[in-house]
Amino acid sequence: MRKSLLFAVLLTTGLNGFAAKPHKTIAREAMPTFTEWHDLAVNEVNRFPLHTHFFSYQNLQEAEKADITRSANYLSLEGIWKFRWVANANERPVDFYKTDLDDSHWKTISVPGNWELNGYGDPEYVNIGLAWRYMFNGEVYKGWKTEYAPQNAGLTSIPVKDNHVGSYRRIIDIPASWDGRQIIAHFGSVTSNMYLFVNGRYVGYTEDSKVAAEFDLTPYLHKGSNLIAFQTFRWCDGSLSEDQDFWRLSGVARQCYLYTRNPKVQVSNIRITPDLQNTYQDGTLSIGVNVKGDPIIEFQLLNANGNIVVKSVGDFRKLNHGVAHFTLRNVKTWTAETPYLYTLQAIVKDRQGNIVEVIPQKVGFRKVEIKDAQLLVNGKAVLIKGANRHEMDPDGGYVLTTERMIQDIEIMKRLNINAVRTCHYPDDPRWYDLCDQYGLYVTAEANQEGHAYGYGETAEPKKEIFARQILQRNQHNVEMLYNHPAIIVWSLGNETVDGPNFTAAFNWIKQQDNSRPVQFERAFRDGANTEIFCPMYYRVPDCEAYARDTTAKRPLIQCEYNHTMGNSGGVITDYWNLVRKYPKFQGGYIWDFVDQASHRSPPFDASRTVADYDAIAAKYEPCTGNIPPEYTYGGDYNSKDASDNNFNCNGIIGPDRQLNPHAYEVAYTYQNIWADAVDMAKNRIKVKNEFFFRDLSNVTMHWEVQQEGETVQQGDINDLDIAPQQERIFTLPLKDMVLSNDMLNIYFRLKKAEPLMKAGQCIAYKQIVLHEIKPMSSFMAVAPKGRIKLQNRKNDGHITVSSPYATISFDKKTGFISSYTAAGRSLFANDGIWLRVHSFVKTAAGRNLFADGGTMRPCFWRAVTDNDMGANLQNKFQAWRNPEMTLTSITTCPEGKSAVVVEALYDMPAVKSRLVMKYLVYETGEIGVEESLKTTPGASVEPMLRFGVALQLPDNMDHSTFYGRGPVENYADRKQSQLTGLYTLTADQQFYPYMRPQETGTKTDMRWWNQTDAQGFGLRVDAIGTWFNASALHYSLENLDEGNEKHQRHSTQLKKDHITWLYLDNAHYGIGGTDSWGALPLKPYQLRYEDMTFKFMISPVR
Repeated sequence: MRKSLLFAVLLTTGLNGFAAKPHKTIAREAMPTFTEWHDLAVNEVNRFPLHTHFFSYQNLQEAEKADITRSANYLSLEGIWKFRWVANANERPVDFYKTDLDDSHWKTISVPGNWELNGYGDPEYVNIGLAWRYMFNGEVYKGWKTEYAPQNAGLTSIPVKDNHVGSYRRIIDIPASWDGRQIIAHFGSVTSNMYLFVNGRYVGYTEDSKVAAEFDLTPYLHKGSNLIAFQTFRWCDGSLSEDQDFWRLSGVARQCYLYTRNPKVQVSNIRITPDLQNTYQDGTLSIGVNVKGDPIIEFQLLNANGNIVVKSVGDFRKLNHGVAHFTLRNVKTWTAETPYLYTLQAIVKDRQGNIVEVIPQKVGFRKVEIKDAQLLVNGKAVLIKGANRHEMDPDGGYVLTTERMIQDIEIMKRLNINAVRTCHYPDDPRWYDLCDQYGLYVTAEANQEGHAYGYGETAEPKKEIFARQILQRNQHNVEMLYNHPAIIVWSLGNETVDGPNFTAAFNWIKQQDNSRPVQFERAFRDGANTEIFCPMYYRVPDCEAYARDTTAKRPLIQCEYNHTMGNSGGVITDYWNLVRKYPKFQGGYIWDFVDQASHRSPPFDASRTVADYDAIAAKYEPCTGNIPPEYTYGGDYNSKDASDNNFNCNGIIGPDRQLNPHAYEVAYTYQNIWADAVDMAKNRIKVKNEFFFRDLSNVTMHWEVQQEGETVQQGDINDLDIAPQQERIFTLPLKDMVLSNDMLNIYFRLKKAEPLMKAGQCIAYKQIVLHEIKPMSSFMAVAPKGRIKLQNRKNDGHITVSSPYATISFDKKTGFISSYTAAGRSLFANDGIWLRVHSFVKTAAGRNLFADGGTMRPCFWRAVTDNDMGANLQNKFQAWRNPEMTLTSITTCPEGKSAVVVEALYDMPAVKSRLVMKYLVYETGEIGVEESLKTTPGASVEPMLRFGVALQLPDNMDHSTFYGRGPVENYADRKQSQLTGLYTLTADQQFYPYMRPQETGTKTDMRWWNQTDAQGFGLRVDAIGTWFNASALHYSLENLDEGNEKHQRHSTQLKKDHITWLYLDNAHYGIGGTDSWGALPLKPYQLRYEDMTFKFMISPVR
């Protein structure tokens, strides 16, 4: 059905309608000076004029396919090139471009491809500081080391030593059909710069490595074979503004090709500005074009079905610029939830009416504005459930296939991420096409970061010498990406001192584009160069204070938060409790999306499909027990380059796109449908639709009642009928049943498949407690079955308590259990020494599964996490790592006829505490354990990381069945995503191989835990008083723990202990995640130096 519409065409003359003024570039010279690479005043020479990203097709048939690689106007430059690499800039070949050069001895490299991942130099990772910071006396302001200093070395000098240079050569055959046409070279991304020559002639120079380097080659080419040669430096003066927190790689990335156009008649630029009017119901479209050759342009707007909904014809005779305006009544709007796209076709004809070219552009009608301290999209104060995304592949480095990009968006949909910040540079243009298509809000950031120079008043980027770089990088970003509806915010850059250079960039953008707000983190709360308060790592209390401040007039959207480095992500729930409470606080972008680690031997394969990538990711996800190939991070390649260790591994997901454990908490917190109890006596629940633009017509609600982890009732509600931002009450047909541990699990699943999402995919869930049996308040009474025997001879080294059912021995020197035998088999491993392993003993009586020597020992430490080390807890809390425990007494006494109490008292002088380990041993073999810490009031002692015990069990006793939160590891401050239920995992499945070894596997709110061998023999732990935490691993704390400082360790290098370690905790320090360089977990999740008691029951499982 055709929509009612209005349209008008307005043609105007002049060039000042929307385009940036042409850059003052240096006129083309016969040869470069080869000083350009270290001259801040020269960023480009003879570069093709800026324009939005579009492709000119020969005809409508090509344009409808929208595949540039199948167009007759396209010629790939990708593939094998001759290549020569040198280690130092002064060793580069000066004749690399000559047509008579003999390059037969040169090696080869694939384009696109990064040198360092193809055998030329080493990858280098630096967070703060220039890539060559190791050449300074500490940092840039302290001056150069003599052996590295270039001539006249200063703060902005570029090194010659270690400044690798790559020279490329390739013969390209130009199609005969291109004779007489304009031919343009497009190199998607070249790091760090490019000197381009064709057939021995100098074409031009370019910097800004994250936008396409384009040059008009028409004057330099001839029919047939042509030599294209270029030279690229590892570092140039542009690198001073590219001090981003990622792998510093060199070479060519993204798509590289030649394309051809009619030289006489063409559209040289096209800008599309959509808007909404009349309460966001009607769409307007402004189409601005720069033209040459007096064209006639037919503008056609097609809907998603390919039907023309509006068209007009503009005659551009004697004009070089014009603007067409369309209005569509009742337009279908674009949002990240409903990414409806129209297609604009600009059909360009010459004066005779012949089609010269067809330019298709996707159009999304949406309106972005800031009102009442809120960011609005189509009039709604959307929530930014975002992530920062570096463009990084574990095999290709900066080279990502379209399939990898699609996989990233597929995962974002799975995790309910609706927004992405392109940190800290423009991405491959294909990424924005995909965000338009699949629906993601984008904060588009310029390729600008001057972190190394700090933020002082005299910092270099504040000076005039950086003015051109900062302005041009923002111009490149905006000019290239202007037409993408997914982009809702422009960002001026990252971590560079604010000042007049950014004021100029801000003002230029606002002159060019009033349809989007501009943000800049370093402008802080009230600075002039931002319209959004977009801090990074703003703490939870500070966010609440701002949200409550009536004088604060800007939306709060953190550009970075919830630093997910290693075992992290423990603050996201607390942040989002505030987001959902305060209208001014609208979310933020997690740092960051994917761990940047690379494969040690990167097997890049451009032919992989999304399904191939997904299969690899699934193989390594939590609870699979599979260990990925070794990943590398900073410092893994040599000891010379600067390194910030594994600080580039902060991902929600791993390098192969496997979910990291904290990803589940992100998905849960970001979900868009919520269920809550209203009146469970009447079986009534409330469901809220948190989407802003879509109802729940394609969602079904499945509910299950689980009793002790087993499903006893279930059903579906297929008609939710809930409009956006609305809620509805449902009455579930629950049947009466005997009360136990009863949980109502609710799952929201797609009825039909949606783009990148499968039918039946769960997009939200919630657990509601119907009834819960509290843990036993004290050790259970056991009916006497006979007399229990206590043996405690003066000269014996052990105290032994025995019965026909079990024998338990205590070591008099340590006070610890040294043997726990049930039905003739010991429950502990063959080693009484803490953190050591010996082989198991076989007795003459046959296989002895539980030999003497294993122990259960108090445990106050965990393998420190990246966040712990960032806060220096490995040193601050180290008194608890392995505190001295002096046994002061061990006593026994009967407890009735069927139990014995064994009590061991310890003095712990380093932590000014006493510890009591009390064991109530029953005739049946059950042991009630009470661990009590008595602290010294007023003592200055730091808290511990956990309070519990560690048990050494045989290697084959590695099967865990438990009733608690799971199956994925979870902690006090990161557990909402894991539902209470019945789970079974092996010790291998509980270990997650973080980039560096650290705490892993813990699960909270345990009611009970069974640890057995494959035949079901082992022990059971039951909660007494409060639920407990537990994990079972084949790695000791000593094996996992990093010590007092970081080393180049990898989880893949760990050797398993020949033991199963069972860790039981009454309390466990939160994992935090506000940041990874000093922030502690939020106070409710910290432990304190105080008296503590842990009670639990151990019983044999036969």
